Amino acid sequence: MMKRIMLLMIVFMISAGAYAQIEAPVKWSYAAKRLNNSEAVIFLRATIQDGWHIYSMNVKDGGPIKTSFTFAKSNEYTLVGDASEPTPISKYEDAFKMNVSYFEKTVTFQQKIKLKSGNVTAVKGQLEYMTCNNKKCLPPEDIDFTVPLGK
Repeated sequence: MMKRIMLLMIVFMISAGAYAQIEAPVKWSYAAKRLNNSEAVIFLRATIQDGWHIYSMNVKDGGPIKTSFTFAKSNEYTLVGDASEPTPISKYEDAFKMNVSYFEKTVTFQQKIKLKSGNVTAVKGQLEYMTCNNKKCLPPEDIDFTVPLGK
C-alpha cells in the first residue's frame, strides 16, 4: 500500500511539473553590423511560434503592450533616431476592441548607432514585448540583451 501511495505521488508530481511549464512562444536573437568606423546597426530578431504574434512598436494607447527597446546609456555610442521595424500586419482584435499592428513568424527590428570610439565591444539594453494567440495573451516580458559588436 505504501509503495502504491508513493508511486501515485511521483506520478502526480511529474504530471504537475509538466503542466506548470512556462510557455515561451518567442525566441530572441541579436546581431550587429558595422557600417564603417563610426556607425553600426543593431538587429533584434524575434522568431515566433506558429499561431502566436508580438505587437508592433507603434500600438495605440488602450491596446496591448507594444514592443519596445531601451538601450543602456554609454559613453561609447549614441543612438541615431529611433528603432525601426518592417511593415506590420494590422487587424481588428476583439480582445482590445481596436485595430492593432503585429508580427507573425519572424520580425527583425533595427537600431542605428553612432560609435564614439572604435573600441565598442557590445551594446546592452532591455526589450519588452507581449505575445498573444487567438485564445490568450501571455503577460508582458522584459528581457536583457547584449549584442556583440564585431570589428
